[in-house]
Amino acid sequence: MRTLPPFDGLVAFEAVVRHGSATRAAVELDITQSAVSHRLRRLEAFFSTPLLVRAGTRLGPSPAGVALAAELDGLFEELSSLRARCRAAAGTGVLKVAVGAALADLWLVRRLPAFAAAYPGVAVELVVLASEPEARRADADVQIRWLPPDAARNASTQRVLFVESVFPVCAPDHLPGGRPLDDPGALLRLPLLHKGLGRPETGAEWLWRTWFERLGLGSEPPAGLRFETLGTAIAAALQGAGAVIARSLLVHDALHEGRLSRVLDPSLDMRSSKAHVVRWPPALIGDARVSAFVTWLVGQAEITGGAHPS
Repeated sequence: MRTLPPFDGLVAFEAVVRHGSATRAAVELDITQSAVSHRLRRLEAFFSTPLLVRAGTRLGPSPAGVALAAELDGLFEELSSLRARCRAAAGTGVLKVAVGAALADLWLVRRLPAFAAAYPGVAVELVVLASEPEARRADADVQIRWLPPDAARNASTQRVLFVESVFPVCAPDHLPGGRPLDDPGALLRLPLLHKGLGRPETGAEWLWRTWFERLGLGSEPPAGLRFETLGTAIAAALQGAGAVIARSLLVHDALHEGRLSRVLDPSLDMRSSKAHVVRWPPALIGDARVSAFVTWLVGQAEITGGAHPS
């Protein structure tokens, strides 16, 4: 009989190493910090060696922990593809696609009927992801993820779809003639919609504070309505509630149809710090359903104006 390490301990260890914190790992895993500590102690008892050391305010892997973390990368990748292998072996035509809520609601959903018409033999089940931890645990054949630049590159199991611009938009009625403001200072007279609930995210391109500093309007923008997600903030802007800093992909259709307008000249756009990619498990390389969907999705990205770095 095989002697195996406690799997829940491996999961907790991987989360702690990734976050550098047992507290943040506990939040991701939806368990208490004491439960994380208990799982780590059991894992260290199994290996008979410390796996984590504290460096200042962060937890990092010990030399043995570094070795274990390197092994876990491949192990978890293999485990995540088990479902895909079973589904491929069963020959099911259902393709499970996981995507963030804002991208699903504001861009993908209205395009899926075209895929269904072009590929009637492939049924698509759309799964909406609410958070990054949820994306890591997603049970899907294909995922559309929003990733930092070092992880957003083309590979055998991933294609880059969009590198977006970031800029303010609002309903046309808020702007003279529905056209961008000639004077950025007129922003001070617009109701502002904020993404985030006031947590410190200094420097993020989707924060009004960043834009006010760039435009020389001061460092503290006027208070306004706050929304936890960007998708909800854009929905409020579509209802005429005010101006929101949005990503180009999420407002592409609304701008094209005249439901939203740019607040400022495009020369003031900022580049998004992350890019959208589509990825799939190694077990599904060459799978006809995945190939069809990815090819179609890349085509939709090109039509929308997505950038495709190699």
